[in-house]
Amino acid sequence: MKRRIPLGISDFKSLIIDGYYFVDKSLFVKEILEDGAQVLLFARPRRFGKTLNMSMLKYFFDINGDNKSLFEGLKIYEHKDIMERQGKYPVIYLTFKDEKYSRWESTLKGLEILVSKLYEGFSYLLDSSELSEHNKEEIRKIIKREVDDVELSKSLLSLSEFLYRHHKSKVVILIDEYDVPIQNGYLNGFYDGIIEFMRNFLSGGLKDNPYLEKAVITGILRISKESIFSGLNNLKVNTMLNDQYSEYFGFTEKEVEKILDYYSLESKMDDIRGWYNGYLFGKDVIYNPWSVLYYTSNHNEGLRPYWINTSTNDIVKMLLTKGGQEVKKDLEDLIKGEKIYKRIDENIILPDVDKSSESVWSFLLYSGYLKICQKYLKDGKIYCYLEIPNLEVKYLYKEVILSWITDNISINKFELMLNSLINKDIETFEDILGEYVLKSASYFDIEGESERFFHALVLGMLISMEGDYHIKSNRESGLGRYDIMMIPKDKSKPGIVIEFKKVNTRKKETLEMAAKNALEQIKNKNYSSELIELGISDILELAIVFEGKKVMVAVE
Repeated sequence: MKRRIPLGISDFKSLIIDGYYFVDKSLFVKEILEDGAQVLLFARPRRFGKTLNMSMLKYFFDINGDNKSLFEGLKIYEHKDIMERQGKYPVIYLTFKDEKYSRWESTLKGLEILVSKLYEGFSYLLDSSELSEHNKEEIRKIIKREVDDVELSKSLLSLSEFLYRHHKSKVVILIDEYDVPIQNGYLNGFYDGIIEFMRNFLSGGLKDNPYLEKAVITGILRISKESIFSGLNNLKVNTMLNDQYSEYFGFTEKEVEKILDYYSLESKMDDIRGWYNGYLFGKDVIYNPWSVLYYTSNHNEGLRPYWINTSTNDIVKMLLTKGGQEVKKDLEDLIKGEKIYKRIDENIILPDVDKSSESVWSFLLYSGYLKICQKYLKDGKIYCYLEIPNLEVKYLYKEVILSWITDNISINKFELMLNSLINKDIETFEDILGEYVLKSASYFDIEGESERFFHALVLGMLISMEGDYHIKSNRESGLGRYDIMMIPKDKSKPGIVIEFKKVNTRKKETLEMAAKNALEQIKNKNYSSELIELGISDILELAIVFEGKKVMVAVE
């Protein structure tokens, strides 16, 4: 009988005891112990195995419980010197993955409950002869949730001291998904409050803590050291840009092949590669483990965006929506399968993430929505060629783009507008485009913002017409740069060149005059030459002219 696939199971002990399929990452323990850093931060995308790895570390180190048998038969078991340290340390394990609230007051209450339950798990300390009555009263207060914000922020340091005194052994601290409440604070307007709390809480437990043996922290982002890990000189940060530990989060190619072979799905490898592969963590090509396992379990349902649909992706949608002309243009290139070249910001400060395109793309990279193709070090800074990693993630970008369109017009009407254009029904095209512009009026309230509408329209075309047309924008052809060119994959269909113009009211220009000038520009600069060279004889040259909320479409 085949082992069951561990869908959503992140408790190491349950996975081993109940006989689930396990991809052996146990040598992660060995590397952690041999690493000279006292505190390690691992930044990886969500659902790439961080919590399972942290659970494995907990059962390895934990002095409370006989867990040695869990590691029998695993790679780590062959290293006797490492196994001698199994079960030798009191472990503080804390996960922030469920601390998602829309108000600071609720977040603080949630953190209070979280720490209370943590302390409750060590209630045996209340009977310890090594602790004073004052220490025990402090434990009782936290369990009863009778502490203020300052006492709560010192609770991690206090607990490590209490455990050290009782066990006469230094403590291992494991903190999973530390940045979940921080991201919610950013989205809901209490970023400063959560940053102050987390800075004091983490620094108290990790900085100059004489009771600390080793600490491991996981999250999606490396939040700026200045904002949360201030003064933490014993911290070593490992991101997907680093070679070390690269194979311990997500599945390698060999691991995926082994999984598919075990479940007699080896013929599906190419499909898996296209949908769930594409990540480059350090030196290793990595597959999305969540999606690989879900597909393996539900392969009869076909390839689906399993990972993308496990989250609201609110920050991603917000960043792409708020992004200016440069972000929209880069997104066009990504959707077309091209690469973009960006400097990567390793120290992200969430309130500033939407203030530069570099921060936007860095955030998307660390969150798993982009992949590195090539990496360069220049003047001490990291530069990368980035692209969309796979079909699953491309699905998300398409959903975001479609949401821009459907905010103003139904997708059916948008597709009717594009079909009218292809069929040269210019009147219908103009009517629907006019309605679209009218409902997108905010784009035209600010001088120059029509470019954002232009790029949103191009992106809509890219995803709605990719089966029949290659859509190009702002490319050279003839003697200049056209705005949009639609190149049919079937040469019997019309090729289309579009030029956008805003009416120059200062020169008393009318819609008709601007349309005439746009058509003359297409003709004089010979924009259609690229289509002609491709053997396309049916060519439509189109001018789209704006004056405030008014739209006019003209053809030669």
